Parts: sequence; C-alpha cells; structure tokens
Amino acid sequence: MLAGVVFGGRLLEPSAVAIAVAAFAIFCALSGAIYLINDVADRERDRLDPRKRARPIAGGRLSVGVAVAAAAALVGAGLGLSALLSRPFLVTALAYVVLLVAYSAWLKHVVIVDVIVVACGFVLRAVAGAVVIDVEMSGWLLICTILLALFLALGKRRYEYVALEQDAARHRPILAEYSPALLDQMIAVVTASTVTAYALYTMSPETVAKFHTHLLPATLPFVLYGIFRYLYLLYQRRLGGNPSELLLGDRALLINTVCWICAVLLIIYGMRLE
Repeated sequence: MLAGVVFGGRLLEPSAVAIAVAAFAIFCALSGAIYLINDVADRERDRLDPRKRARPIAGGRLSVGVAVAAAAALVGAGLGLSALLSRPFLVTALAYVVLLVAYSAWLKHVVIVDVIVVACGFVLRAVAGAVVIDVEMSGWLLICTILLALFLALGKRRYEYVALEQDAARHRPILAEYSPALLDQMIAVVTASTVTAYALYTMSPETVAKFHTHLLPATLPFVLYGIFRYLYLLYQRRLGGNPSELLLGDRALLINTVCWICAVLLIIYGMRLE
C-alpha cells in the first residue's frame, strides 16, 4: 500500500506519509477481519489438517460467535475510519472487503478465478494507497502488481499441491482442479509477463517524465534475482507455502528486496535531496 507514496513522489511529505500509514493500518484491520471469516468458514476442514487444527477457531479456543463479532467490529471500524480519510479510499476499502468475503464464501472454489481474486486483492491495496493521498498510479505499476501477486499465488498453489500430495484436495478442495504441469505453465507465463511489464514500466516515457530520470531500468537486476530466487526456493528447496515468511526467512531474498527498495528510493529521490 505504501507504493502509492513512493511512486507517487510524495515520500518526502510527512502529511502524505502519515495518511498512507493510517490507510495501511486500516487495511491491516480489514485483512484481519477477512482472515477471521475465512477461518470460521474453514473450521471443520482445518480440524482435519495437522498443521491447522491448532488455530484458535479450529481448536475451539475462540468461539465462532466471538470470531464473527470481532470480524464485524473490525470491518465496521475499518470502513468508518476509511470514510474519514476520503470517499475514493472508502469505496476501494469496501470493494476489497466485498471481494474477499466473496472469495471466502464462493470464489476460492472456482478454478483459476481463485488466484485471480487473490491478485486483485493486492491491486486494490495498491489502488487504495494511491487514492488516499490523491495521486495517480501508473497503469504499468498496477499491471506489475497483479502479475507479481499472481506469481506468488500460483507458487503457493504449486507448493501446496506438491507438499501435500494425496491430501492436497482435502487441505484445499480447489487443488483437485490443478496439476503441477498446469501450474508450471501458468507460473512460466506470469514470470515472463512480470519481468517484461516491470522493464517496460521503468523505460516508459511516462515514467521518465514523472521522475526525471532514465536510471530506473538499473533496478531490473534486483527484480530478476528476486523472481529467480523465489523459483529456486519453490522448485529446488520445496518452499513457498507462505511468501511473506519466505521473504523474511530467506536471507538472500530479504537482502535483495532491501537493495531494490534502496535503489528505487535513491534513483527517485536522490536528486531531490541534493
């Protein structure tokens, strides 16, 4: 969500950063509510999974009534605070909640649509981060966001399918509609598309005019390494169940991400600090 501040050129404005951080906190609350709803819906299936049966709802430590009430409170508070920030942000937050509730209730059982909806959730976060500070987000950047999110979602599906083997469908019923070969083809398409879209974004006349620099293509090697490193961990190390844990747990991937962030900030804002 903070991409809107960075790529919108507003990172050096304290008021914009404060608003973006508040928006990020609101979406954290909304995401927490969705997780509660999803755990309530999957509680019976989670009790059959050795790794998930210890979750508070599946394990019986948190009652369904309390979980639903907490989710409703988080959604109500999140949308209420969203209205205080801006109307476009409220609309985006509401769309995010509706989309992910629909995912928990139905769309996660529709093949291909399930991963596209997950990716759209990340796009809505990026859009929310832009509209809350009233900046226009590049279409190329939104394309990169949905492609990267698809890349991670498909990688997670493949990890689950391979790691769980015959128990995959019991863990996540939609996995019965996939196969490693199909997921490999989809990952290959999305991988190439992500790299191409990011390269075109960094070189587009719109981007050059906005940031007054031709140097953003220099960040492409970090993107290439990050994607290739993730593929290595997915295929060779058989990891990838939780992309966020993988990012924090793999030192090389974490260092590369930090280097990419530093390179982007230096290129976009370095000249402004001189």
